[in-house]
Amino acid sequence: MDIKKVLVVGAGQMGKQIALLSAIHGYETVLYDSFPDALSAAEEWKLNYLHERTAKGKMTQAVAAQGTDLLTFNETLETAVSGCDLVIEAIVEKEDAKIDLFQRLDHLAPVHTLLTTNSSFIPSSVLAAHTQRPERVANLHFFNPALVMELVEVVQGEHTERDTVEALMAFAVSLNKTPIHIKMEIDGFVANRILKTITKEALFLVDQGYVTPQEVDIAVEKGLNHPLGPYRLMDMVGIDISYLSREREYEATKDPKDRAPQFLIDKYNKGELGRKTGKGWYDYN
Repeated sequence: MDIKKVLVVGAGQMGKQIALLSAIHGYETVLYDSFPDALSAAEEWKLNYLHERTAKGKMTQAVAAQGTDLLTFNETLETAVSGCDLVIEAIVEKEDAKIDLFQRLDHLAPVHTLLTTNSSFIPSSVLAAHTQRPERVANLHFFNPALVMELVEVVQGEHTERDTVEALMAFAVSLNKTPIHIKMEIDGFVANRILKTITKEALFLVDQGYVTPQEVDIAVEKGLNHPLGPYRLMDMVGIDISYLSREREYEATKDPKDRAPQFLIDKYNKGELGRKTGKGWYDYN
């Protein structure tokens, strides 16, 4: 199918980046959020980002103008989804909230519209079951920061038609991304399954008092040549994402080893979630 108009739902860190990425690559794009303050903040961020990139010579004026003209903001879902060919959901990683949204989108969106989730852990089969178009539902997983990271995971559930996968792969390529086609649903997909193993060991080493979070990062960055250590990466993605994924795994396995360690729970409860709150394992204030 020919994707011309894109709706991104959720004006948080990922949503606003995916929306701008879509716009600067020539797609008419709408960013929707039910909170007006979130949309206002995203619009201000967009203007600042485009100004900074052009001022540094890292983006042409023509591309910046495209991002300005093609990205609009809307706080009414019914009007935001009108005429859209593709929806990318990027709201909070909570299953009930996503199910409710997909039910609304299925009712409001044109019948041909592809409904995708950017979720890194919740498979689209959970959401597709609550729509009348399961063949057009899939995971379209970008990595943070979406404007920079090259990988996109396109995850095909048993319900997802091949045409949907092909359209999403082509869309990702058009954004200058490198997509991979994950042919069956699996918890955590590919990159995050590998990362989860590294992160679990990083949490264990700190929980047992062997090293500090910062020393783990030094070991991984200087010894394994990763661009970011696991704790610095948690700060960038959001410590809440790490906490919720551990809790979800524990709920599935009931294995105490899969439960979030207390020092991670404490960070979550304090609201020290990383860069987006100004403090996590590092201080960004």
